Amino acid sequence: MLIDPSNATLLVVDIQDKLIGAMSDPAGTAARARWLLAASAELQLPIVISEQYPKGLGHTLDALKAAAPAAQIVEKVHFSCVAGDCLPDSLLARDQVIVCGMETHVCVLQTVFGLLAQGKQVFVVEDACDSRTPASKSAALARMGAAGAQIVTREMVVFELMGSASHPLFRHISKTYLVGEQP
Repeated sequence: MLIDPSNATLLVVDIQDKLIGAMSDPAGTAARARWLLAASAELQLPIVISEQYPKGLGHTLDALKAAAPAAQIVEKVHFSCVAGDCLPDSLLARDQVIVCGMETHVCVLQTVFGLLAQGKQVFVVEDACDSRTPASKSAALARMGAAGAQIVTREMVVFELMGSASHPLFRHISKTYLVGEQP
């Protein structure tokens, strides 16, 4: 199945100030998530950002909030956004959820399993996810894929959101996000 821009939402899970430094690739993860957020915002995809216990773990990275200023930010204490009952109706009304964030094997995985249990079509953006260890990330991606989530990349998401080279933003997106060295 392909991503349908009229029926999808981007969910960014817990890319927060005090947590990012513990990841296996903090700078790369932040840069790739910012890329995905900015491109998705330009393509007018609805965006939700979750924060796990922000009093202790800080808030979403400023660069990510700046990339998608219209994104809705929700707080949770459960590892799963679904179990935490923090997802807005606007996200739940759509059948497809594109998910990225951290940690892949904890909050991302538990959120994805909750979304799958609700009958959602879930797309996990592997190059915009991270864990403290690559092995944990890899195991989580394999487990989510085996459970029915689609494992995708940022470029897959952007090309599926546009659908064709006739999309009005194709030239801009191509020049801005797909040319030259990317994070």
